[in-house]
Amino acid sequence: MRALAVAGYTAGAMLGGVSAAAAYGSVSKSSQLFGPSVYRGPGRRRTISLTFDDGPSEGTLALLDYLAKEKVWATFFMCGSNVKRLPHIAGRVAAAGHEIGNHTYSHPNLTFKSCDFIDREFTEAQEVIQSETGMAPMLMRPPFGYRWVGMRPVQYKLSLLAVMWTVLGFDWKWPTSRIVDHVLKLASPGGIVCLHDGRAVQPRPDISTTLAAVRQIVPVLKDQGYEFETVSDLISR
Repeated sequence: MRALAVAGYTAGAMLGGVSAAAAYGSVSKSSQLFGPSVYRGPGRRRTISLTFDDGPSEGTLALLDYLAKEKVWATFFMCGSNVKRLPHIAGRVAAAGHEIGNHTYSHPNLTFKSCDFIDREFTEAQEVIQSETGMAPMLMRPPFGYRWVGMRPVQYKLSLLAVMWTVLGFDWKWPTSRIVDHVLKLASPGGIVCLHDGRAVQPRPDISTTLAAVRQIVPVLKDQGYEFETVSDLISR
């Protein structure tokens, strides 16, 4: 009986360890457990990258106008279903010279999903984005930042690098002033800021707080001597 109890305890401890490792690999910004990823650049220069998830949306056009006015280059992680719904806006992002990344087709939580499901989400998004914009993404970001088993194979299949973030703006739920204070407090050379120009795959989302925040964040960072780069430029130079 004692041997059985010890064996049971050992098995439970092993399962607990596996669960803890999986949880860490899923949410930790620096984890490489489920595939190669980055969450910041080297930081040798005073540059920073603005990234926008969940687009394109109807509000993306106003964001593009502002970024063009300020000569700011950004990276947009797009959902395939939003690209399919608004191909002309996705095309505007590409035509403006911004970088486009893969944010799955339907914006699901990938945790506990099958490898086939994860493959399908990224593959369908990749195909739609390339078809509508003429650009094949080289970067991907899982919804909510949750990675899982199955991501590594699809990353190699599609030649995608996963991108997390240095600063998450919480712009889908916080007021503008709090977003701005949070991003500016945590901004650093080589940092990657995650904001949202959509709200999952919701049609006509209200992204007014995001737009207002960006209009305040960009001038302050410029005054602090920052330049803005796409993620690929940030991590490669």
